[in-house]
Amino acid sequence: MSVVIGVDVGGTKVVAAEVSAEGEVLRVARRMTPGRRVEVELVEDALTQAVEEVAAGRRVAGVGLAAAGFVDAAGERVMFAPHLPWHGEQVRARLTERWQVPVFLDNDANCAARAETAYGAAVGARDALVVTLGTGIGGAVVLGRQLHRGRNGMAGEFGHMQVVPDGRDCECGGRGCWEQYSSGNALVRLARAALESPGAGGVLLDLADGDPALVDGPMVTEAAAQGDQVALQAFASVGSWLGTGVANLVAAFDPEVVVVGGGVSAAGDLLLEPARAELARSLVGAADRVVPPVIRAAHGPEAGAVGAASMVRDGLGRGARPRRARSRRPRRVR
Repeated sequence: MSVVIGVDVGGTKVVAAEVSAEGEVLRVARRMTPGRRVEVELVEDALTQAVEEVAAGRRVAGVGLAAAGFVDAAGERVMFAPHLPWHGEQVRARLTERWQVPVFLDNDANCAARAETAYGAAVGARDALVVTLGTGIGGAVVLGRQLHRGRNGMAGEFGHMQVVPDGRDCECGGRGCWEQYSSGNALVRLARAALESPGAGGVLLDLADGDPALVDGPMVTEAAAQGDQVALQAFASVGSWLGTGVANLVAAFDPEVVVVGGGVSAAGDLLLEPARAELARSLVGAADRVVPPVIRAAHGPEAGAVGAASMVRDGLGRGARPRRARSRRPRRVR
């Protein structure tokens, strides 16, 4: 029996999943991402290990990659990735040669949108926005049930919209980007800073064995669920900034629904309630329009991997050819 594998390649971790034709996750493997200041081979080694664990010796029909970066319109190269070392790399060709199976490549949020419109929270929606919160922020735009890619295939890079002029430095080289205020990195930074204040304590510091530098995202989520005030305040800030950015996107695209995925979405309403409140407060004309619901991705942090596997099945149906670059007619999300 052959398996189809989707891989979500984020700035912090790799999630590989065997996914059924119905979008069900059957088996998962995780690896830490080595970072962006390393040789690309180290990242690809982590991908290989995760894929091999999921495959478990079985034949692999194909692998889909959901990459946290700017993917070209042809689905061949990662042109730029703020949190990964790929820069103009022929990722699809490199990994096809290494793994000797068909490989398909797209942006992680585009893959999440594919999963959520086909099997998840945006099924039936004509117009939808998908925002993924992980190490940074990714995004995808679905208009008229079609994924809007843009001229270069790079539409939806919402995380690098400037929301604070001359604000915090961003890994992309800019300043004041949205993801510096609403992301997994922002959540951890806020929590660590609060714990370094004199007299700080509580559940979160206990989880980190008394060392703020050891705090990570899952710890903040766990502590917030237990009522830790530092963790709750970090989520309140990140969620509020999420709502601020979503309000701008809703003003621009007027979607039926906003779906939030990525690793931070595992926190559920700890993240989404402050986002909904800020959206309702700051959306222009909110009192005179239908404010779209902001809901968690049905596939949660695995939405990118699920969509990447769906991309493989579509690609194999075309004879294992990568998509052709097209700048005028966006590709339908299935």
